[in-house]
Amino acid sequence: MPKSSRKQIDDDEKKVIRELQKNSKESIDKIAKKCGFSRQKVWRIIKRLEKNKTIWGYHAVVDNEKIKMKSYILLLKRTNVPIGNNIDKILKDSLDQIGKQVNVNVHLNSYLHGIYDWMLCFTAEDIRHAKKFSEILTREFSKYISEIHILEEIFPIRKCGSANPNIAKLKEFF
Repeated sequence: MPKSSRKQIDDDEKKVIRELQKNSKESIDKIAKKCGFSRQKVWRIIKRLEKNKTIWGYHAVVDNEKIKMKSYILLLKRTNVPIGNNIDKILKDSLDQIGKQVNVNVHLNSYLHGIYDWMLCFTAEDIRHAKKFSEILTREFSKYISEIHILEEIFPIRKCGSANPNIAKLKEFF
């Protein structure tokens, strides 16, 4: 029997990834059934995706309201000052450490192309903690930041591919 083509392998991986993104706790048997694959094939695909770091990890989608946290997005515009070796401070969990000082949990740290250069998504107890986090970042990296904006999430409709099970509550805002 001929080996699968690279395109077929990529298509099979994408099917498995889509199912994992819907629910990473789903059993391999159920994922296999949904994809039309054998259990062994799905297991091999997942192991290969983990090994080559296509899959970085797994996480839970949390209702922040129930844990008394709010979600924020912090958008940064850089100055033209070269970061140089200070990039290591940004890349090596220093933002997480700064966040822990004010009870902020950074979920996403992304370098962007467009109007803004950096985006952080994080949770905090309230806007005061979010602003403290912003102030510490501004102080720590002042020569690299020209603008900083904080946005508060009002209502999540979809997170990590999962629809909010309390979607009817959105109507309260209109």
